[in-house]
Amino acid sequence: MRNILRTMAVAVTAICITACDNSGRFRVEGNISDAKDSVLYFENMSLAGPVKIDSVKLGEDGRFSFEDKATPAPEFYRLRIAGQIINISADSTETVTVKARYPEMATGYEVSGSQECERIRELALKQIGLHDRVMAMERDFRLTNDERIDSLKKMVEAYKEEVKAEYIMKDPKAASSYFALFQTLGDFLIFDPRSTEADVKMFAAVATSWDTFYPGAVRGENLHNIAIEGMKTQRIIREKNEASLRPSQITTSGIIELSLTDNRGRERTLSSLKGKVVLLDFHAFSTPESPRRILMLRELYEKYHGRGLEIYQVAVDTDEHYWKQQTMALPWISVLAPDGPMSQCVRTYNVNAIPEFFLIDRGNSLVCRSEQIKDLEAEIEALL
Repeated sequence: MRNILRTMAVAVTAICITACDNSGRFRVEGNISDAKDSVLYFENMSLAGPVKIDSVKLGEDGRFSFEDKATPAPEFYRLRIAGQIINISADSTETVTVKARYPEMATGYEVSGSQECERIRELALKQIGLHDRVMAMERDFRLTNDERIDSLKKMVEAYKEEVKAEYIMKDPKAASSYFALFQTLGDFLIFDPRSTEADVKMFAAVATSWDTFYPGAVRGENLHNIAIEGMKTQRIIREKNEASLRPSQITTSGIIELSLTDNRGRERTLSSLKGKVVLLDFHAFSTPESPRRILMLRELYEKYHGRGLEIYQVAVDTDEHYWKQQTMALPWISVLAPDGPMSQCVRTYNVNAIPEFFLIDRGNSLVCRSEQIKDLEAEIEALL
């Protein structure tokens, strides 16, 4: 997550312009104060990347005026000074006026002449607010790593729900709705068509509107393709999940065999532990919470091993040497998943988060997984 936060864009905002006058051109004008001698660039944000249209060296008053040919569908641009980038989206006004102060132009600008430009400004400020909340949470050292991840998920979901309701679904054909789909948190899309069906539906809703109102537009076709690829990805994920282990199936499915190499180079199988109660534990020693969890497992092992409890711990770490160092003193079975989190055994047991654990009875049958267990010691006692 730190990498995400470190790569967060410095300036996140937008100006929307697709305006025509009698000559079929639109204009963006205004002034950026405190930017004397700075070069202001006006760039088209094409699907292939930014393309320079014009530039100007700002004077004392910071005034500027740019023009370009209007297009039938909304188009996107940006104003840029040095490394500060302002993403741009579009509406149907003739002239958009922008007033800002450098270097706070991304957060403190004013825009007039376009309702869509104002909505994009609102979205940009909301995105910056999300970033600031994530940064504040990251600096709260009272939180554990799991608590940070949970907080991040909740913040992003709350943001998405607000943007869906207040922007995208109110007017899917709007330039601001298109802009919302491509907002990012660091290097990651907030609405990611590869992650959830709900996000795919947002892309599909905007794509359908663009197909209707701007037929043949390149951006509309691109949205359409993204939505179709997202649907294909989600179908593949569903098919894999249906073939994976589900909590409701555990009580009748026996075990799925695992045969992995332990920290002393021996092959260890789950089936060889028949006659014992087994805690099958998926773990990552590289996480900050590992020491505390290992201490908890030691206490369980010391208390119940003499009565028939065994721990079969599958590490998903990618550094084999580090894993061996961390496990040499452990008294239970510690094996390594050969491909880390992408290993077949992780997918087979439908492990979506680490740590995850299962209980196996003396007859070598899976009884339950973590989400079904309220009191781990009580469950172990009952199986022993």
